[in-house]
Amino acid sequence: METTTPTLGLAHLLAQSDAVGKTLLATLVLMSIASWALIAIKGWAHWQRRRRGDAFLQLFWNAASLDEVRHEITTHGARDPFSHLSAHALHAQAHHARHGSTKLAEAGGASDYITRTIKKVLDEETMRLESGLTVLATVGATAPFVGLFGTVWGVYHALVAIGMSGAGTLDKVAGPVGEALIMTGIGLAVAIPAVMAYNAFARGHRVLTARLDAFAFELHSFLTLGQAPGAAVNGGDNVRPLLPAAA
Repeated sequence: METTTPTLGLAHLLAQSDAVGKTLLATLVLMSIASWALIAIKGWAHWQRRRRGDAFLQLFWNAASLDEVRHEITTHGARDPFSHLSAHALHAQAHHARHGSTKLAEAGGASDYITRTIKKVLDEETMRLESGLTVLATVGATAPFVGLFGTVWGVYHALVAIGMSGAGTLDKVAGPVGEALIMTGIGLAVAIPAVMAYNAFARGHRVLTARLDAFAFELHSFLTLGQAPGAAVNGGDNVRPLLPAAA
């Protein structure tokens, strides 16, 4: 009479696991869902942000005056970091021109007030860009260890079961131990996409932040001096000098 060998695999591992093993596997599944959801959301947001930002910069550098830029923002709203920064800077210029320094937050000249406003918006945009990256970094750093813990726990229980049965042959040991290694593989499968996405988003955010800093410098020059040193570089040959916004 032939003895049927139980089929090893994830289903058998789940059937033989205790509460700790199932909890570790559920943790890895939740980590994977959270990381892939963030990858999809932030990937879509990054694409939208880049597309809208490029469109706004094209409009900005080809505008005849800052009033035209203000009208565009008022009509369509600030939907990207560059238009958001421009909207707040233009508002700060107009507010200081009408009311002057009536509060401590508005102390100093118009240039100082616009500088503080721009810096505040840059800080807000940086925080918005970095949201969610902590989750990806945490998943990428901890998922392999969670999987390794599951493997160690599974190997421990497999060896205890083998010791109690008294069957120490290779076929009785290798199967359960190899099956426990599935948890390590799952942990790596969860961590690798999270780490790759984190690095990709971090690089994209550094590039966007650098572009935003350069634009902030030129916008400040327009609002305070009426011209920007990088206008010809950013806008190309068709750029017309921007006129100051009406107070």
